[in-house]
Amino acid sequence: MEVRAINSPREASRIMPSISLDQMRSFLDSLDHAITLCDCDGRALASNALARHSLEELGVDGHGPVNILTDVLQVEAAEILGRARNGEDEIALDGSRGGKDFRARLRWIPESEWLAIELHVEDRAPQVPAASQPTVQELLQEREITYRNLLAAYLKLQEVNRQKTVFLASAAHELKTPLAVIKGYYDLLLTGSLGKLTEKQRDILEESKESCERLVRLVSMFLNYSALESGKLVLQLRENDLRDCLEEVAVRWSEGYQRKAVKLETQLDPSIPTFKFDYQKVQQVTSNLLDNALKHTPAGGNVTLRARPHFWERRVAQMAPTEERRRFRLPRPNSVEVSVSDSGPGVAPEHHQEIFEDFMRVDKNTSGMGLGLAIAKRLIHAHRGKIWVESEAQRGSTFAFLLPMDQG
Repeated sequence: MEVRAINSPREASRIMPSISLDQMRSFLDSLDHAITLCDCDGRALASNALARHSLEELGVDGHGPVNILTDVLQVEAAEILGRARNGEDEIALDGSRGGKDFRARLRWIPESEWLAIELHVEDRAPQVPAASQPTVQELLQEREITYRNLLAAYLKLQEVNRQKTVFLASAAHELKTPLAVIKGYYDLLLTGSLGKLTEKQRDILEESKESCERLVRLVSMFLNYSALESGKLVLQLRENDLRDCLEEVAVRWSEGYQRKAVKLETQLDPSIPTFKFDYQKVQQVTSNLLDNALKHTPAGGNVTLRARPHFWERRVAQMAPTEERRRFRLPRPNSVEVSVSDSGPGVAPEHHQEIFEDFMRVDKNTSGMGLGLAIAKRLIHAHRGKIWVESEAQRGSTFAFLLPMDQG
């Protein structure tokens, strides 16, 4: 005999006449609803496990003899038969027993004079005494207290964050001067002004100088972060040449790239016009991106710094009609796109947003505090620009930002 799921008394009625009661008892447990088979008087003939459980929830022994109609549903068999013979294909009943509510669906099967009953038991919601129910005034007072507690906690966190920023700024200022002196001595020694150096001495000094420069960048990063956190950032917007700005950064980083045997290439579009931007801040953003690319690119890899005019459609308040755009073919560029592409391991898509958050490092094995990209994001947003990353795991990364040319 083929057994299939029956999901309602209506479906059960189509198959029940074709099988015997013994066969019915053998497959009722395969059904996914609580179904009991009764005779015309309401006496239970067979029930599946779900139905027996439902009966026990109502305080009825699901394994013993029971009249479903009179003992559980509290209706007379004659009433149900009368309604069924008057054309009601399916009869729905609601009731309660043993402190629980139930819903039942009944279907009369005239061919076998059986009654298929589906039973669903619901937990009754606990009754709450009226005296214990809070009034509207009490709820408003409780909300006011919660709001004040949250506000106090928020202000406390703000103060802790301010103290952290002040500490970082103070520590960075204390370190800035001695590090500058140390770096100056390294430069003096490496020029040979204080005597000729052996190759081993020169290698040691160059390695020490590199570590000193890394500390200088870290201190500079802390100072910029504290300025951004305290809201003291002021952009010096002047008419500048972006190509000169980026070329200076590339020359500054060329030595570090050569030491790691990573090729640094620049592709700067000569058609980029001069426009207003903060020369030092854009150099800082680009340096952070080049530093990030150098950290994650293995020896023998490639890093490319690009800059080209770009049409940023989101910055256009009123778009020209379609016919006009078609006539001119390409819109006039209103921004510049700067990008740094590397051949490193890449960034998984799930980290593309969080990588720009404060103190966030995807690769815990690399050096740094996780502030470079966070500072870059804030500086670009201060220019009313946009920064993002395009990357896939094991396929390199491209960090890009847009600088609008209409800073006003």
